[in-house]
Amino acid sequence: MKKLILLLALGLSLAGCSSMKSSKDGNTVSLTGKIEKIGMTTYQYGTHTIQSNHKTYALKSSNVDLNSYENKEVEVVGTKVPGYPVENGPELIEVSSVKVK
Repeated sequence: MKKLILLLALGLSLAGCSSMKSSKDGNTVSLTGKIEKIGMTTYQYGTHTIQSNHKTYALKSSNVDLNSYENKEVEVVGTKVPGYPVENGPELIEVSSVKVK
């Protein structure tokens, strides 16, 4: 019985570790454009938007102050947030860095 519990705990811990995604899995994006504050939208996520390659993306960040880059041409690096887009809205990007062009 103890061996079964130990094997189960080991298996669950390995399964939890293998679910972590690498940055090379295609979720990392680099976008160039002008950051704008989100106004009223049909979708309700993100704090800012950027239009890059004729496509709009919603942006959010827990470590970059996107307000300081409003109305500036920038390069944004971040990761796609799983589960988005919703409600016919844009893809949501968690921004990790911003560089002014």
